Amino acid sequence: MAIDIEGLTQELATILPHLDERQRRIVLGVKARALGRGGVSRVAQASGASRATVTKAVQELDAGIPVTSAVRRPGGGRKPLTQTDPGLMGALDALVGPATRGDPESPLLWCSKSTRQLAEALTREGHPISHPRVGDLLERLGYNLQANVKTREGGSHPDRDAQFHYLNEQVKAFLDAGDPVISVDTKKKELVGDFKNAGREWQPIGEPVEVRVHDFADPALGKAIPYGVYDVSKNAGWVSVGKDHDTAAFAVETIRRWWLGVGTSIYPSSARLMICADGGGSNGSRVRLWKTELAHLADEQSVEITVCHLPPGTSKWNKIEHRLFSHISMNWRGRPLTSHEVIVELIGSTRTRTGLQVHAELDPGFYATGIKISDKQFSALKQQQIRQHSFHGDWNYTVVPGNQLRIDNYE
Repeated sequence: MAIDIEGLTQELATILPHLDERQRRIVLGVKARALGRGGVSRVAQASGASRATVTKAVQELDAGIPVTSAVRRPGGGRKPLTQTDPGLMGALDALVGPATRGDPESPLLWCSKSTRQLAEALTREGHPISHPRVGDLLERLGYNLQANVKTREGGSHPDRDAQFHYLNEQVKAFLDAGDPVISVDTKKKELVGDFKNAGREWQPIGEPVEVRVHDFADPALGKAIPYGVYDVSKNAGWVSVGKDHDTAAFAVETIRRWWLGVGTSIYPSSARLMICADGGGSNGSRVRLWKTELAHLADEQSVEITVCHLPPGTSKWNKIEHRLFSHISMNWRGRPLTSHEVIVELIGSTRTRTGLQVHAELDPGFYATGIKISDKQFSALKQQQIRQHSFHGDWNYTVVPGNQLRIDNYE
């Protein structure tokens, strides 16, 4: 049952001033008991009385209150701590206030600010108080328990917004011309085997799927590396599930598979392709092997490949993250990823009400790490096949077919 706290507060504010102490307690008890579960907290919040007072009122009602005209004399009873210790609230606020974070003089800088720790610190400062009472006072000061919230992205590049505008202009130009625009990235590597997978799934009561206690990779099964291609205009995904390493060669091989598998049939007249990619990882803007492998692909397919990287620290804005990867995670939630084949099937069965369809396949290839492209090789490649754009050529460039240079012997 929804409780109208505001209405209850107004009602009690109208009635209570006209009652003596005993009558007020009876009214509070009646209200709390009528509200049922959670009633004590709600009435305490609405009236400003302590939970102990409201709880005692309910207990008196349950025990039976005799009818009597006796009333405690005005001003009788224990005085509130905030009245007997005027400096208490200020001392508590100083301990927990945001202004004290990082203050080397704060007694609670290096420990948790639990109500017990706060009560001990206040007592040491000359304000004796119990930890339950600290909780009541914190609520009156406007505090509650909160977790950390991820909002900060780290340092922001001065050309961040300009790069987003440029990227959007390039995307619009390609889409208006009917040419393909894809968003690419590597999804989080997944342990293969009977390991716990986040989320819950319907199961018979008392029969949860049993998985391993410790998340140590199985040497025989290893990890799965899903690399995705999301077609922006068609709302379709292609995912290659690798078994070896997340390298630039693996990334470009996935793009090649997508292009040969569906790209050429969907865009038969297109001689150019646009890729939106993060600034780091296997498809990073500084990865020489990434650009070299794209040059090979451009040569093979006689297609111009324009790449626009997202500015540093903005990978969460990559469309593939929230249009493809998030739905894959929801589709396999709570299911152990027991084999690469199971992972491929779960990814391939991902669908949404907005029409997303996903193709998935296993890539059993081996991709060597530590491959180096020498300065001489890369300089020749840049001269013949990489056309840097006038705006941030390190982030925006077009790889054109060269048919002259093929780097196969990496140094």
